[in-house]
Amino acid sequence: MLSDAQIEDLTFKVDSGLGSRARIGVIILQSDQTAEYEFSTLLRQDGVALYHSRIPNAMEVTPETLRAMEQDLPVAAALLPSAFDFDVIGYCCTSGATMIGEDRVDEIIRQIHPGAKTTNPLTACKAALAALDVGRFALVTPYAPSVTSEMQQNLAAAGFETRAVASFNQSDDFTVARISSDSILDAILAVGQREACEAVFVSCTSLRVLPVIAEAEAQLGKPVISSNQATAWHLMRLAGLEDRPEGAGRLFHH
Repeated sequence: MLSDAQIEDLTFKVDSGLGSRARIGVIILQSDQTAEYEFSTLLRQDGVALYHSRIPNAMEVTPETLRAMEQDLPVAAALLPSAFDFDVIGYCCTSGATMIGEDRVDEIIRQIHPGAKTTNPLTACKAALAALDVGRFALVTPYAPSVTSEMQQNLAAAGFETRAVASFNQSDDFTVARISSDSILDAILAVGQREACEAVFVSCTSLRVLPVIAEAEAQLGKPVISSNQATAWHLMRLAGLEDRPEGAGRLFHH
């Protein structure tokens, strides 16, 4: 039974909400099993609010399916409410940014969020290589040759020379997310030992690289960059944050 008690109007104050230092948005692939977990490890710092949106994607990773994401990117960006006043937004697909084009990704997101800075793993990788003063690197990917080759060409056009390449040669995104971190570490060490390579870049937000970055750097004596790590770093730096999460690699010292 409801009582006859009158409902009393409560007074309240409002503040600026979460994200007193920065509000960060990320657009994750529908099939991605890794990025949110690794971003939560790296980006959930005091005063930082992290928000996710998901974008539909085909489970099979090909140049055609990657380019097809362009049509859904405006909707995925709009699911991050513009009223949140984001400082920076990342589209979190390395191969997708390669195929759609970094400038086009930025253009689409900024149509919805004109006040936000933007990044993606490919742009973040280039910024990371520059910050680390690396010109020659080894590349590890999970992709089929058609995707890996186009990524190499994109990085070469930006002045970064790929001196060694290794790939798990998988087109199924579900399988990529289940490649063990130990297997990834073995791949990093195998290609990174080349003297001509100044660093290793492990591409793909689905690969679970973060748990082995510190160990790989210790064994190689060289920086190791991953898509999620580089994107988190670039999101932070674009938002004006200088945080250095523990175990996240040499990159966060820049």
